[in-house]
Amino acid sequence: MNRYLTHQEIIDKSNRINESYELDSEVFETIVDDLLNSEADTEEVILDGFQRLLAEINHEIGRMEDHVSMTPSCFKGCAFCCYFPIIISKMEAKMLFRSIESFSDERKERIYDHWADYYSTQSGKLNKALKMDHTEESIKFDYKRLNLPCPMLDPKTQACMAYEVRPVPCRTYLNYADPNVCAENHLPKEPFSYEFLYNHYFGALNELIQFLYENGEELFVDYPSDAWSYDFLPAWVQKWREGTLDEL
Repeated sequence: MNRYLTHQEIIDKSNRINESYELDSEVFETIVDDLLNSEADTEEVILDGFQRLLAEINHEIGRMEDHVSMTPSCFKGCAFCCYFPIIISKMEAKMLFRSIESFSDERKERIYDHWADYYSTQSGKLNKALKMDHTEESIKFDYKRLNLPCPMLDPKTQACMAYEVRPVPCRTYLNYADPNVCAENHLPKEPFSYEFLYNHYFGALNELIQFLYENGEELFVDYPSDAWSYDFLPAWVQKWREGTLDEL
């Protein structure tokens, strides 16, 4: 069993990644090229692209971890990062909801039932959270202190209810130190963020949608405005439930 890394060891390994790891952005572009050369219908191309580009985030993190020989100490049921503010574009939110609609009826209804309870029992915390300015970096600590779970977090299993299509922020925050640092702190210094990968993923996703848009394809997103409209994930879920997601 691998021992946990110290904070300094994590810093040293992240510096090695910065100095010697070469990220190949073509892996994201190849996914887009493959999809645009397929004969699938437009919605299938969009959702397949959304899910494959998300998965590529995990593959890229794995390659970086292999490069510096480190293994995350995260485990199913921890859910520490499920209390952080998750900020995504309206375009991603619509793709997320459309993906959930393709789940089995049982799984889909479980999510919908959970949301009904979530927006009832968490209303006080939600009111405070959604009044925060999501563009301010400083809100992360205040949001975390609310102890507001992500609307995708199953309160019984402490697992994500839409794990395979979870947003990029949920994939890029990893701990390589003792898991207790997460259990005992709101914002521990040890965990490492690969949030810079968002630009590669979103650039490829935007390229895919832009091509389809300029080709005159019928899209279920309002491009380009949806691509540049950002908010907290709970805000998008709330709008989707209210049927106001497409309103300005």
